[in-house]
Parts: sequence; C-alpha cells; structure tokens
Amino acid sequence: MFDIFLQIDSTAVGAEVVTKTESVWSLLGKGGPLMWPLYLLFVLTIFFFFERLLVIRKAGQVDQNFMSIIRDNIVNGNISAARSLAANTSHPVARIIDKGIQRIGKPIDAIEKSMENTGKLEMYKLEKNMSILSVISRFAPLFGFVGTIVGLVLLLKQFATVENPSISQIADAMYIKLITSATGLIIGMLAYLGYAYLDTQVNRTGNMMESASNEFIDMLQEPTR
Repeated sequence: MFDIFLQIDSTAVGAEVVTKTESVWSLLGKGGPLMWPLYLLFVLTIFFFFERLLVIRKAGQVDQNFMSIIRDNIVNGNISAARSLAANTSHPVARIIDKGIQRIGKPIDAIEKSMENTGKLEMYKLEKNMSILSVISRFAPLFGFVGTIVGLVLLLKQFATVENPSISQIADAMYIKLITSATGLIIGMLAYLGYAYLDTQVNRTGNMMESASNEFIDMLQEPTR
C-alpha cells in the first residue's frame, strides 16, 4: 500500500510540474502581440552575445612562445623570419607585431604610432556588434513599458464601455500591462549583463595587445647580437 501511495504521489508531482510549465507559456501568451518584438529582442541578445563571445575568445588565445620567438629573431637580426611568423599567424597581437616589423628602420615614435593605429583597428573589430547589446539593454525595458501603457488603456476602455466589466476582462488588460513590462526588464538585464561581460573580455584582450606592443618596442632598443 505504501508503494502505491508513493507512486500516486510522484505522479501527482510530475503532473504539477507539467502544469506549471504550461502555465508559464500560457502566461507569456497573454501578453498579446507586443510580446513578439520582445521575443525578437531576446533572440538578438542571445545571437550577438555568443557571436561576439566566440570572436573575443579566439582573439584572446595566443601562443605563449610567440613573443619569445619574435624576440629571438629580432635580437639576432633575423627580421625576415620574424616577419614571416607574424604574417602567418592569424591573431590581433600578431597583426600588430607584423605592422611594427614592417616599420623597422623608422623612428621609434613612427613605429609606435603605426602599431597603435593597428591596435585601434583590432579593438574595433572586437567591439563590433557589441553596441547592439547596449541598445537592447536600454530599449527592451522601454518597449516593455509600452505594454504597460497599452494595458492601462485597455483597462480604462473596459470601465468606459462596459458598465460592470468582468474579472476576466480586467485580468486580460492587467496581463498585457505586467507581462510585457516584466519581460522587457528581464531581456534588458540579460543584454546588459552580456554586454558587461564581453566588455571585460575585450579590455583583457586589449591589455594583452598593449603589453605585446610595449614588449616589441623594447626589443627594438636592445642591442643586436
């Protein structure tokens, strides 16, 4: 008998979980047509976050021996080998170093300026599309508040056109008001957190590029063997 009770109880718990899951989707559906633009903003947030994350992570992976090999070639006067290594390495640090190697023989200030310009271009490539997340983090809550206004308008309309509006009619207007606002706020927070995390990773990669540039300039001022 005890086993039968446990089986019935577990079945009831499972049924309760399914009911809660269905109620969440049905609740979101009651937000009305205004939910579709919010769904689109959510999809864009997920897409651009992971698209930038893959790019930034790839840019942050550099061979630890890269700068050591460059240093050995530069100090030994083997400029062509250093240029070949930098040109054949697909990485922001390598492209900055390659630009510096191309300018060897010119004043240090000119080399630094050239590498700095290349670094800015590489940073622009890393930050590309991140502004979309920033815009969504601001726009999604505002669009959610539009649902609040629409819900209030519908609620007032119910009181104006119907002498005694039913609870279900009032609830429909309140659903639009609350669900769109909550959804917009959640999407906005997710977009902001995604943007903040990616910005931290971009700054980390930028510091790595700056460190490599400074190390390269120091190489050029070392005596050749």
